[in-house]
Amino acid sequence: MRRSLVTSAVAALVLAAPATAGLPRAGALVPGRSLGGVRLGEPSRAVRAALGDFYGRCRGCRRATWYFTYRPFGRQGLAVEFEGGRVSGVYTLWRPAGWHAPDELRFGSSPLAVHTLTHATRTVACDGYEALVHDTAEARTAYYLYAGRLWGFGLFRRGAAPCR
Repeated sequence: MRRSLVTSAVAALVLAAPATAGLPRAGALVPGRSLGGVRLGEPSRAVRAALGDFYGRCRGCRRATWYFTYRPFGRQGLAVEFEGGRVSGVYTLWRPAGWHAPDELRFGSSPLAVHTLTHATRTVACDGYEALVHDTAEARTAYYLYAGRLWGFGLFRRGAAPCR
């Protein structure tokens, strides 16, 4: 009896471990702090522990960049950039369903709603889209607009260019 309880406990831990790591289905932006649970400055091993080993690597990027998507070669997900083995930037890929910011700010919101709810102070023109940015002492939070609607989120070191 005791052996079967131990075996069951070990099996439960082994089966539960993969379920804890992975791209969140409804990721959240915490302005100036984290996106999808990934924090600026954390080491790459912490990102792997949180999001798993299912990612692609960008071959033409200036910084080491990992792409976490829901399906192989899918468009929706999260990109994580590294400098010196630590997270220097993180941003959504396309519009992953269910992702949100505080105050129920969701993809599809108008620029006025983004400005009102986030206090974004600057607009940066990117190639084909815009980034509304809000800076704190430690970080730059970006709210990406495409075709006049909120399309994505980004979090970078203070002063970093938000265009990707």
